[in-house]
Amino acid sequence: MRLSRLLIALALAALAPGAQAKYNGENRGKPVMPAATNAKWQAECSSCHMAYPPGLMSAASWQKVMAGLDKHFGTDASLDAATTREITDYLTAHPSNRWTAATAPIRITEAEWFKVKHGKIGSGIFQRASIKSPANCNACHQHAEGGVFDEHGVQIPK
Repeated sequence: MRLSRLLIALALAALAPGAQAKYNGENRGKPVMPAATNAKWQAECSSCHMAYPPGLMSAASWQKVMAGLDKHFGTDASLDAATTREITDYLTAHPSNRWTAATAPIRITEAEWFKVKHGKIGSGIFQRASIKSPANCNACHQHAEGGVFDEHGVQIPK
């Protein structure tokens, strides 16, 4: 009887508004990097920037990103149809497992969880030549390419 009450209390706490409100439902998953990676995703995405782990955004976000490769943040990053489909399938098969919001930002830096986690960092830090942009995760997160973004691996370069 006590166990069932405890389980009900835990379930209600998880559904409480505060549980999902931390990032307004926009929350990266854990783990952000699936056990199996995709060679085309790794090769194509990392040819211009870090291949962002799929768990950083929702499936809807990844679909929007991949549908707009012809105007990918000011660059034509178009791929052939088969490669686009394969990478889209990979990203949407391993999205954030904590995303409950109906939103689908196409920039990781526009996600609520990102803004909360990086909100105390002055914009001047992101302007440093050693960092260049808040989207350059691996400038500060030493294990970003492996999907590890914990605070213990952060080293902000000068």
